[in-house]
Amino acid sequence: MISPRKRIWGWWFFDWASQPVNTLLLTFIFGPYFAEVARGYFMGTGMEEEAAKAAAQSYWAFGLTITSLVIMVLAPILGAIADSTGRRLVWVWFFSLVYVVAAWALWYVAPGGEIGTLRWALFFFGLAFLSMEFATIFTNALMPTLVEDNEMGRLSGNGFAFGYLGGLIALFIMLLLFAEGASSGRTLIGLDPVLGLDAEAREGTRAVGPFSAVWYLVFMIPFFLWVKEPKTGFGRVNLSGVFASVVEFIRGLVHRRSLATYLGSSLFYRDALNGLYAFGGIYASNVLGWEVTQIGIFGIVGGATAVLTSWLAGKMDSRRGPKPVIVWSIVVLIVVCSLIVGMDREQIWGMPLDSASSTPDIIFFICGALIGGAGGPLQSASRTMLLRHTTPDRATEAFGMFALSGKVASFMTPLLIGLFTHFSQSARIGIAPVILLFLIALILLLWVNPKGENG
Repeated sequence: MISPRKRIWGWWFFDWASQPVNTLLLTFIFGPYFAEVARGYFMGTGMEEEAAKAAAQSYWAFGLTITSLVIMVLAPILGAIADSTGRRLVWVWFFSLVYVVAAWALWYVAPGGEIGTLRWALFFFGLAFLSMEFATIFTNALMPTLVEDNEMGRLSGNGFAFGYLGGLIALFIMLLLFAEGASSGRTLIGLDPVLGLDAEAREGTRAVGPFSAVWYLVFMIPFFLWVKEPKTGFGRVNLSGVFASVVEFIRGLVHRRSLATYLGSSLFYRDALNGLYAFGGIYASNVLGWEVTQIGIFGIVGGATAVLTSWLAGKMDSRRGPKPVIVWSIVVLIVVCSLIVGMDREQIWGMPLDSASSTPDIIFFICGALIGGAGGPLQSASRTMLLRHTTPDRATEAFGMFALSGKVASFMTPLLIGLFTHFSQSARIGIAPVILLFLIALILLLWVNPKGENG
């Protein structure tokens, strides 16, 4: 018999195991490395440096657009299938396998490659990213089986804090032992990459793919040992019934104003946050000229604040509900984004800066701390707010629709960033659309009932 405490810890270990998808692959290691590789390719075709930076960011943006469209279409269908059959863990197993294979394949993204290398990188990164998005739908849907309703906020907040701690440790290991600077060929503490990896071929940085895959395999063991589904009768897949269920859910939103406006708000703010994660490291590389090791330190700062604030937000969520946590997180992120868009090494919103000084770097480090400090609580409170609008028997479908709502606009965010970057020829101005998305989300929250539909 598995104790309730073990089941909770097992569920938290999914956050720990999966966090490197965002920390290592999306934001701080592989994303910026991809920008370096793509920038080198485009400069090799005769582009000027600034145009090559913009082209690299646009290429990454359009790749994320395609990935988000796939998630948008499949997420609610998979959620409805899982609810109709009563099986969730089998999907976690399946998408875990896909993720491990796709993450490992990123090892083969070597510098100096042709356009095929960039396509390979985007395909397998996209596959890794969407597989983890899908696995998250099914693990989130297990929350009502773990604790009572009044403990959801604490469960979610502690899970995100634990996950960010795992991401932080994984990032430390990568920076200290593997990821090399492009110019120095050494890790953060001045070592050659371990295991005899070739720094000139960027094998230390490329190891982020296999490292993330092994990390996931090891730390998912407690999840699969301790987290079990309730013993209910498993049904058979009825595709016509699944599509009917999805359509019924969407039509029913007309009569569920709080849920409809919350899904609309989360559509914008979660995608804007994903935009920050997806392009923050690339911004630092293109605009501030940071190397992977510097971007990694930036990630450590953001991750450390996320651990603390996610834990605190979980306590606040349990006491006052998730809505205040969401509102204040969005306000902080609007301020931070405004600073980022208006800053480069020479100025910040027209006020001159000494480009040779560390002032631009310090400002961006502060921004990173605030992004982590607000982003962790925002993600944590989001899933507890959704649970206030659904029931345990339809939780997977609700999280599938939650993923859908997050992806309806998510293909727009990288697309808008890609278009803004392309036409402005500025990686800095290309980030501007996220401010508008956060503002829209904040306005829509006015119609969301803090107690949801279960209060």
